[in-house]
Amino acid sequence: MTLSNPFRDAFFIYRHRQAVHVLRSVVALAILFALLYLFDVPYGSWTLVSAVMVMGSLPHVGGVVIKGLQRLLGTFLGALYGVALLLFIHDNLLQHVLTLIGIGFALYITFTSRHGYSALMFSISLVTVVGDNDPDITIGIWRAINVLVGTGVAILVTALVLPQRATDAARFLLADNIDKLNRLYQICITDSTFDSELKLKMIKTVSAQFATQRSLSDAVHQEGDIKRNTLADILLTEQRMISTVELLQETLWDTRDGYEVVEQLEGLRDEQRALSEQLSVVAHQVRTGQPITAKVTPFSLQRYAERALHCQTQNGRWLYSPSGYLWLNRELAIATERLITTLNTVRRLPSRRLSRRAHRAHLIEDGHNTPSS
Repeated sequence: MTLSNPFRDAFFIYRHRQAVHVLRSVVALAILFALLYLFDVPYGSWTLVSAVMVMGSLPHVGGVVIKGLQRLLGTFLGALYGVALLLFIHDNLLQHVLTLIGIGFALYITFTSRHGYSALMFSISLVTVVGDNDPDITIGIWRAINVLVGTGVAILVTALVLPQRATDAARFLLADNIDKLNRLYQICITDSTFDSELKLKMIKTVSAQFATQRSLSDAVHQEGDIKRNTLADILLTEQRMISTVELLQETLWDTRDGYEVVEQLEGLRDEQRALSEQLSVVAHQVRTGQPITAKVTPFSLQRYAERALHCQTQNGRWLYSPSGYLWLNRELAIATERLITTLNTVRRLPSRRLSRRAHRAHLIEDGHNTPSS
């Protein structure tokens, strides 16, 4: 079902994020071009540079705010330090020595602090103010003003024009990864053949999306919906799930005997299908902004221990693969349960905005938290 206003739909913006980001950047630059056309601003090109540098490849509100604030901080401090050198230090050699000391300190910070971009902007602003043979204090002042204007417009446009939140992007990536892991798990628990290249491609996609989630951590934290420690727990658990499913994918039976032992374990396939269903529920509820109500029943290895640990081939060779296979299933269930527990600690994970969107699109029904068929 098409929504009445797709431009307010978080998933629509996420799905078309590249085109939306280009549009947003063009709007910001158009506003700045208009301001430069209307007002004779010295060194006005710096406003355009600031907008491009801040927005750059960052389509998320949180990411742009972080970079924008760091640019403002670095520019202000660099210009202030440079102006102070020009006002109070009249010896050129001493000015240059103090400039080098300031730049060296800033470059050191780039390796030891989250404010590396601020340190870089500090260095650039400082060099701009005092690095010329004929330094001019007004250069530093106008640079600070232009950076303020360009950065401010970039932040406002990012927040107001089809805004994309890093929290939404991380949510959709997590849901998609859980869906893909569930698909891979379903392949593991069936005897159906599946193209190995497609499996490898799916695993690579999951790994790439996980890397993207990690890169969004600071932006998500800046938006204030998820605490940094909680987000780290979510990512750590997701990584554990990915590793477990990858190991399950690589579980190969040396002989048919091992597979037949697993097939004959009464109740195992039911437990695996139940886990798969709950993975699907978790993905759906994360994507649609619902409270996480999925329940995972831990695998009880004790009931299978006797058969799995004391199985042999027809030639009398001991088999170890069934016990390893069972252990990996249990670990996946434990990791899924931990993920659910962690997600339930996120107070703002349930989203009325996404839930309303899901209702309008008939993705969920009133009073139901399970995926629609």
